[in-house]
Amino acid sequence: MVLTYARMILIGYVSILVLVLAACDSESKEKKTGQALVSVNGKEVTMLQLNDEIKRANIRPDQYEAASKQLLESLIARQLIMDEAINNKLDRTPDVMQARERANAQIISQEYMQNIVSKVAKPSKVEIDNYYQKHPEYFAQRKQFDLTIVRIATKDLSDELKKIVDTAKSLDEVVAWLDKNKVQYLRNLASRSTTDLPSQMAAMMQQKNKDTIFIINEQENSLFISVNAIKGSPITASAAASQIEKFLINQKYKEVADAEVARLRAAAKIEYFNARVSTSKAEKPATQSTVTPLSDVTNNLNLTEPVSEGTIERGMMGIK
Repeated sequence: MVLTYARMILIGYVSILVLVLAACDSESKEKKTGQALVSVNGKEVTMLQLNDEIKRANIRPDQYEAASKQLLESLIARQLIMDEAINNKLDRTPDVMQARERANAQIISQEYMQNIVSKVAKPSKVEIDNYYQKHPEYFAQRKQFDLTIVRIATKDLSDELKKIVDTAKSLDEVVAWLDKNKVQYLRNLASRSTTDLPSQMAAMMQQKNKDTIFIINEQENSLFISVNAIKGSPITASAAASQIEKFLINQKYKEVADAEVARLRAAAKIEYFNARVSTSKAEKPATQSTVTPLSDVTNNLNLTEPVSEGTIERGMMGIK
């Protein structure tokens, strides 16, 4: 289906800020490179710009003619808005100047890192097969968990309710208490596999009996989770190959990027002028999670303390 005109205009509006940030002084008379398609108040919109928009929109060949007209109109609208923004000197406000500097640094940095990671070789078949063999819990021995999930507001997770959960023989008993005490909740069914869950959580789900109720904290909301059934759901090596390849290539990209940043840091002279924001080699960077590992948070599986994505990277935090 050809993209609608409204969507084309939206694409144009989203890019307005970037154009404003990169704009030259409004009195600059430099012409843009590329074949001109239209002039907007003396400013040229070129074929080069249009081709870039088409590329970013992933237009199919059969959509090219109609989409080109729509995208050209969005470029005209964008140029008009950019000109008006510059006329109102919005390109010279402190916030915009700072955003321009940040956008410029981000674009250049991303381009540099893209050049670095582009040299990384794709995982070989041997690497893919090795990963498959080393992680049977994700593939050959994968399990599927059929779950009942009850979601409440964390502010409603009182000490009394925690005691009810600890002693309840089923999730139905907890729901009955919620109904009796007029606590609002949402209840639904979901299926998750061992590839969706952190290994520790999946292992605990398999070890505990069917009546065990897990409590997962999601900051503003808390989940009560009960396992209804556990089924075998294996994946063959051939079926998993593409997924493993993507995972391994992303892993390689991260390793190469981290190594390059470490190399640059080692070669640079970095001085911290504010002791509160500096980090020593012995300290963990602020971007890393310092949450206690899942296995150390609780022994009874009632995870009533906030759990970050650093601890539960996949799965449970994503249950909706």
